[in-house]
Amino acid sequence: MGKVTATINGRSYRLNCADGQEERLANVAEYLRQKVDELIEEFGQVGDDRLLAMAALMIADELFDAREAAKETTS
Repeated sequence: MGKVTATINGRSYRLNCADGQEERLANVAEYLRQKVDELIEEFGQVGDDRLLAMAALMIADELFDAREAAKETTS
């Protein structure tokens, strides 16, 4: 089993993944870190839970936009 350590808002998280997926997980974790850092710049330190929830909502919104764009190109 692969392992990756991600640091988000100064906290380290040890994550497991399938063998061979370490680089992808590290890239995804880095993307999340960047989103959290953007939120910290805008809102300050509002708590880990709130920052992670806000980042998750931002990323989910991006996913919804991408899905809608994909539907438009296949229709």
